[in-house]
Amino acid sequence: MQLQPVDRVDHISAEDFQQRYYLPLKPVVITKLAKDWPALTKWNWAYFKEVVGSKRVGLYNNIKSDAFTPINTADDYKTFGEYVDMVSTGPAAWRIFLFNIFDHAPQLTEDFTWPDHLMKGFVKKYPMLFVGGATSITHMHFDIDMSHILHTQFTGRKRVLLFPFEEQHKLYRKPFEVLSLADFSNYYENGHPDYTQFPALKLARGYEVILNHGDTLFMPAGYWHHMEYLDSGFAMSLRALQASVSGKLRGVWNLIGMRNIDTLMKRTAPKWWYEYKKTSLLKAAEKELEASDVR
Repeated sequence: MQLQPVDRVDHISAEDFQQRYYLPLKPVVITKLAKDWPALTKWNWAYFKEVVGSKRVGLYNNIKSDAFTPINTADDYKTFGEYVDMVSTGPAAWRIFLFNIFDHAPQLTEDFTWPDHLMKGFVKKYPMLFVGGATSITHMHFDIDMSHILHTQFTGRKRVLLFPFEEQHKLYRKPFEVLSLADFSNYYENGHPDYTQFPALKLARGYEVILNHGDTLFMPAGYWHHMEYLDSGFAMSLRALQASVSGKLRGVWNLIGMRNIDTLMKRTAPKWWYEYKKTSLLKAAEKELEASDVR
């Protein structure tokens, strides 16, 4: 993989953000966007345990889903308080996915400010909290609704790998899904990822960054991302719809058309559908290799 660091700025004007990052669809970390948010000092494990500790949440492990694994089905359930106790005592490869803590504790929305000066279209009904224990992994994917994301890290550090949407065939995207067939777990260690099995990954051009407490990452619409929790921690994502009609329609198609077709085929012809998709993605990757003359 051909990776470069993500730009980091303390502050940025709306004009610079639009011209340098939003319009070119380039990621950036804004280190002090959240510096005046009460959440930056107020939100911690003890506080969350106090306000939502009794709420039952779905937990997800690090096992990468296969062709027959139901999408977004939890691997276990605990109360939020039980989960906090588990991840606070050391490495625990379990994460909470798309937990809308604000439904249960709406007062938390008073602890941050929507950055409307940077971009429009925020879906203000759905800020989302992402929580993970040290060593937990969010596998390579892009967000199905194709929204722009501002992802603010609170407790803990997180390693993030990013690729533009257009790199999809080099990343072995599964047709009719938002997932990669390749496993990027611990991609920075020797022998990872598996270039023998997935040689087109060598061509993929992307970014990597470590998010620290208070960092806000701008992920442009459609960006592929793989996240690994270096410490137990949590982050909040604020989503903004694309300004263009075509961008919005692509998200609608993914949510309604693409996902429903995939679900139907997995139910009616799972083995044939899996083989068809695997053959298709390998052909697409081979074309990328042929175009670059790399093996």
